[in-house]
Amino acid sequence: MTIILLLAISFAASFVGTLAGSGGLIGMPSLLLIGLPIHQVIGSVKFSNMFSSFSSFYILLKKKQLKLKDALQLIPFALFGGLCGGLLANSFSEKAMNLLAICLLTVALIMNFIKKPQPSDESDWHLPKKVYPSLFGISVYDGMFGPGQATMLMYTFLRNGATYLQSLAFTRFQTFISCTAAFITYFMAGNIAWGIAIYYTIGSLIGSQLALRVAQKISTGQL
Repeated sequence: MTIILLLAISFAASFVGTLAGSGGLIGMPSLLLIGLPIHQVIGSVKFSNMFSSFSSFYILLKKKQLKLKDALQLIPFALFGGLCGGLLANSFSEKAMNLLAICLLTVALIMNFIKKPQPSDESDWHLPKKVYPSLFGISVYDGMFGPGQATMLMYTFLRNGATYLQSLAFTRFQTFISCTAAFITYFMAGNIAWGIAIYYTIGSLIGSQLALRVAQKISTGQL
């Protein structure tokens, strides 16, 4: 029963998170209600997100929704941001992280009521350098906690002229890098619940792949 529940939660979180962000608003509270310590919840989700985000990014790269050289520019900001966020979270006590989680989940929920920027139809788009500080900050947040991170990234890319699929591709790549960096810190601290993480990863992979197929059929007017 627990395995089925984990698969269902991770599928729903990944499906929603890939399409529009904020899948963590489904996954994080659900795992906390199961009774896992918060650091293990975050660490296990980072492990899952490494695989689901890379798999969806790879497909969008093959479909030429972004250029690899443009995506590679994100690595320093996503890598060091995720690493800093993970180290910061692991320095907090469980009590402090639980209190922080309540505040951050509330902010992430409110953020979903902000009107989404309209996507561009410009296919030959390049990421402007002025957004680099924002991308670093979002990666720190992703490494430390995460829910709402994908929404923030997608809004950032859309506001700066990306199409919907371009914003999705860049978001998935940055998520892969920041989650990989953060995962290292949680792994070193012993904060991975492997029995949860493996099944959560399976559900997330299925959810992200289905979401990609839906995303390619969404028209601009439906966003």
